[in-house]
Amino acid sequence: MDQTTLRKEAAAAPRTDTERTALFVLALCFALSVLGRGLSETFTVFLKPISQDFGWDRAEVVSVYSLAWLASGLTAPLVGRVFDRSGPRAVYSSGIFLLGAAFLIACYAERLWQFQLSIGLCVGFGAALIGNVPNSILLGRWFGPRLPTAMAVVYSAMGGGVLLLLPASQLLIDRVGWRGTYLLFGVAVSALLLPVLLLPWRRFGAGAPHVVKKVDDEVVDQGWTLMSAVRHHAFWALFSTFFFTAVAMYALSAQIVAYLIDAGFPPLQAATAWGFSGVVLLFGMLGVSALDGLIGRRPSILISYTISIVGIVLLWLIQFYPSYWLLTGFVVTFGSMIGSRGPLISATAIKIFRGERLGTIFGTISIGSGLGSALGSWSGGLLHDFTHSYHPLIVFSLINVVLGMLPFLVVPALRR
Repeated sequence: MDQTTLRKEAAAAPRTDTERTALFVLALCFALSVLGRGLSETFTVFLKPISQDFGWDRAEVVSVYSLAWLASGLTAPLVGRVFDRSGPRAVYSSGIFLLGAAFLIACYAERLWQFQLSIGLCVGFGAALIGNVPNSILLGRWFGPRLPTAMAVVYSAMGGGVLLLLPASQLLIDRVGWRGTYLLFGVAVSALLLPVLLLPWRRFGAGAPHVVKKVDDEVVDQGWTLMSAVRHHAFWALFSTFFFTAVAMYALSAQIVAYLIDAGFPPLQAATAWGFSGVVLLFGMLGVSALDGLIGRRPSILISYTISIVGIVLLWLIQFYPSYWLLTGFVVTFGSMIGSRGPLISATAIKIFRGERLGTIFGTISIGSGLGSALGSWSGGLLHDFTHSYHPLIVFSLINVVLGMLPFLVVPALRR
């Protein structure tokens, strides 16, 4: 074997180890996102048995779900700051601890405020600690220009969490009741704390050497602070994109099953059809990220918004022509685009505001998503209750989709 071959093999070995570690980090972020998002969404299964046991109004119980989204959004800057100052071990282990404690407390809850504190505030904060903000920063150190694709995989965890944990929750509730299910969730999540603490976070946090070096060579830390970022137009453009898009998506998604039932579909078919959005979501995420590499970020994002608008129009038509063709078209278009822009918008924010305060800045931008999700689901319910019609709700969603895409049409930093 000649010297040239030996040198090539020696150079390839570290790169292979690095790639293996990068894939492990990606799988870990995906698993933690499945856990966090899935556990957050399970409350939709617990809502009915809890309201029946305590005789609470539906609006009172839904407040727990809204608080979880609100807490997830408002605590995002704190999550980013902890990541900047203390690293990934402190962030992820705190999230696991908080989620486990929340479910252990909830299994003994007797008052609404106890559910609001545990399943609302604590689960929302815990999900944020193992969610998109730390995942985006960590994966950025391993995947560099491939970050949008990596983030697409992680963002699709929302669909995976729903597909896995919602049916599991229902099966467990049928067998051991909602209190027993919360107890099992608390014990299972708490058991993950020690393995998470023992992971080699120092190695994970260091990133891939060739990615970190390329960033150091090509990107100069411009000394961004939260205050300087807030004064930049790109900050508010990204914030508003997160906010209005979340308002549009969650104003509809919280009521889609009820809408389909009112349109004439049997309840099981309506729930099953919307459940398939978790499947098409992954393809939408990867498809938009693939377009990013082919035609550029701005055109890819604008195409995704256009597909969302088509999906909303199909949903509006379903009430007049309740066919399975329209239903399939709606699920494929609207369902595949929920969150599809998230990886590209996150990658854009990370590119613009890269530096020592990236976590804090990106976390603050992410407040827009949490606020939009909470406001969208709440205001959508108010619109329907006030008008007793879905027409204003659909118009409201369409307006917010347009507002969400507007920054990519007019803001200079996002048009490039």
